[in-house]
Amino acid sequence: MPKERIDKLLSHEGFGSRKDVKHLLRHSEVLLNGRRIFDPAVQIDADTDEISVDGEPVDIHRNLYIMMNKIQHTVSSSKDGEHQTVFDLLDEGLRTPYLQEKLHITGRLDMDTEGLLIFTTDGALTHRLISPKSHINKTYFVCLEKPVSEDEKNEIGRKFAEGITVAPDDNDPSFTCEPAEISWPETETCRSICGNSSFDAGLIKTAALLTIHEGKYHQVKRMFAAVGNRVEFLKRISIGSLRLDKTLAPGEYRMISIEELDYLLHN
Repeated sequence: MPKERIDKLLSHEGFGSRKDVKHLLRHSEVLLNGRRIFDPAVQIDADTDEISVDGEPVDIHRNLYIMMNKIQHTVSSSKDGEHQTVFDLLDEGLRTPYLQEKLHITGRLDMDTEGLLIFTTDGALTHRLISPKSHINKTYFVCLEKPVSEDEKNEIGRKFAEGITVAPDDNDPSFTCEPAEISWPETETCRSICGNSSFDAGLIKTAALLTIHEGKYHQVKRMFAAVGNRVEFLKRISIGSLRLDKTLAPGEYRMISIEELDYLLHN
């Protein structure tokens, strides 16, 4: 992360305007790595420097990595005039002016889709995860409107593996999907996945686990429409090597662990 002036950084961290921060530097004990500073132009490295104000450490935001179990009827955006957004679910400490500029989502989900969302301030990670060249796997749990016979399951698997062509949707044109993998989970797996979702596992007619390597508009729904079925419930359960924490209820979130991040970055 590039260095920033301390007056800008402390202002973003909620210490008032830059004028307020200059007053703070003159009249309060502001320590940088244990030494008092007065100059508002001092450059700070958020990854290595430690700051305190009157003995209280300041949590300088380094890159953040957050996993959320997105709830239905929330918009994958920071602002929306009509609906609750996923950013509204974050604590106030994650909605400071500084983070409003930096924190973003890697890969959106439709308003009625649940499951794994990643929030981060790390632009390099976002580029890696959403770049078409990366071919990052995304796996979805899909509940279908119509029951599917064994023969139909085999036929759907073949079509998806070959790359199925989907119809236009809104202003998005028809396209041929990259090859995708599908499996048909057992009842216990379905119950486990539904355990932290809003969908009742007892209502499942047919469920599938679909892994795609791209993220086109309404892609999963369009793929199943192309084989004559409709998606009743959709939940993303993994992105690359990162799986949704089963202990997160819909709308809850937690920080991604160092181990999970390392595996996500290097596998």
